[in-house]
Parts: sequence; C-alpha cells; structure tokens
Amino acid sequence: MIPVIDFSKLDGEERATTLAQIANGCEEWGFFQLINHGIPVELLEQVKKVCSECFKLEREEGFKGSNPVHLLNESVELENGPGGMSQRLDNADWEDVFVLQDDNKWPSQPPEFKETMKEYRAELKKLAEKVMEVMDENLGLEKGYIRRAFCGSENGQPFFGTKVSHYPPCPRPDLVHGLRAHTDAGGVILLFQDDQVGGLQILKDGQWIDVQPLANAIVINTGDQIEAMSNGLYKSAWHRVLATRNGNRRSIASFYNPSLSAIIAPAKKLLEGQTTKEEEDQDGAARYPEFMFGDYMTVYTKQKFLPKEPRFQAVRAM
Repeated sequence: MIPVIDFSKLDGEERATTLAQIANGCEEWGFFQLINHGIPVELLEQVKKVCSECFKLEREEGFKGSNPVHLLNESVELENGPGGMSQRLDNADWEDVFVLQDDNKWPSQPPEFKETMKEYRAELKKLAEKVMEVMDENLGLEKGYIRRAFCGSENGQPFFGTKVSHYPPCPRPDLVHGLRAHTDAGGVILLFQDDQVGGLQILKDGQWIDVQPLANAIVINTGDQIEAMSNGLYKSAWHRVLATRNGNRRSIASFYNPSLSAIIAPAKKLLEGQTTKEEEDQDGAARYPEFMFGDYMTVYTKQKFLPKEPRFQAVRAM
C-alpha cells in the first residue's frame, strides 16, 4: 500500500516522524499520498465538478472520434475477421488530455472552470514548494535549494503545468493501455486522482501496485530531475494507468519542473564523502551527469516509454 502521510503533523510534535515518513516515500517508493495538506476540501470538490463538466461539455464527443478509438475499433475488426487475431495497441493511450499553463488557451466550459482551476493551481504550486523544502531538509541541503536550481538563471522561473486527463470507459481494456508505463521527466508531480475509479499503478520491486483512491488526498511523486539532483537517493518510479470497462477516471496532475535553461546535476553537498576507490576509478561519486533540462526534454519526448537510463546517457553526450 502506497504510504499515506498526514502533512499537517509537520507543524507539531510529530515533525521528526513526518519528515522520516516523507524521506521513506521518496527513497523507497517515489510515490506517497498526502492528507491534511492544507488545500480546502470545498475547492477540491469544485475542481472535481468543473473538470467532469468540462469533459462532458467540451471533450467527450471529440474523444469518440479520436485516434485511440479508431485504432481500437480496427483491432476489434481484425479479431472478428477471417484471421480472428486482434492486435494489442502498444503505441496508444486510452486518454483524453489537455494541459493548463498560465499562458495557453483554457477551456471555456463550464463558465466557472477558469476561476476554479486558477485558484487550484495557485494552491498546488504553494504545496509543491513546501514539499520541495521538506526534501531540501531531508537531504541536508539549504532551504530553497531545489527551487533555486529549478529557476536556472536569477530571473528564471520553474515551469508549472497542470494536465487534466480523463480515461473513459474502454470496451476492450485487454487491448489498450490507459497510459503506458513511464517515469515523469520533471521535478515534483502533484496528482489529484479520482476517488472512485482506480487504475493508477506503480512498479515496486518488480510488482505493479495500485495507488489506492483516497478522497481529497494529493498523490506526490518524484520525477527524473529529483532523482538526478539527489544522486539516485530519491526514486523516479515507473507508473501506468490501466484502461477499465467501468467509470470515467479523472486525473489532474500538476508538474513543478525546472525551467528549460536550468542546469541539473547531483547536489555537490550529497557527493561529499561518497566517493569510494571504485568510483574514483570511474566517474567520481556522481551517478548522474550535469545537463540542461531543455536537452533532457528533447531526449525524453522521443524516449518517454523507453528505459530511463539511456536518457541520462544521451544528455551526458550532448
């Protein structure tokens, strides 16, 4: 079961215990769920409402004519044809998705969508920065280290995007993924997932484990850049979404990522005292190269669903 952590206890007598729970979530799982995180329940209820309505009003019809639906129909036709063989769709996801940023076009329906999601994004951004400060503390880095690294230049800004996804009921979940297995390219990801319809799984110790739906929790996962900055102490975990026959799974994931110009590398403080004789003969204590996040994204967009390690090898060579 994915760790569930009461974030409010950071401010009380159980601070040390809570810090240790978050460290364990980052080191052993790469995923954990936060409850009592400070985001008003009324706002979360409104977010659920406007995102579900937006899908019905603006997205549902379009999904019916989308590429994954066409491909699945073709595969089922093959099964019903002379050969009787359907094909699993290994390069498609049964997902309707759009991304919200400060400067892109947002859906217009329902009318309260923009106001609600703007408020929600502001709350999530603050929570992300609190979580990163906890990571700073647990790693023994100075407060604000990760955020400053994500800014890149003095005037730079981290990227903060919100991906609104729906996974509609799928007639043949045996033939298509909801979302193929991958790790996240960026920094800290904050997911407000459906509390009725499951489907999200993470890979731990060779086993796929359900991320159990939990009302009003925020699921935190660490991306590839946190893994690199922590020199592998924190894990960027593989995860996937299963397609399901029943229920329209809602998923709202916010990504706090470095700016494209940010230089990412293992934090020097973490390398002190780590070098063994064997590592000296190879490449020092750093297990990850220094690279520009924009270069990493160029590689990632082509290799998202492929093994993680070659991405770091590719940016090392750039």
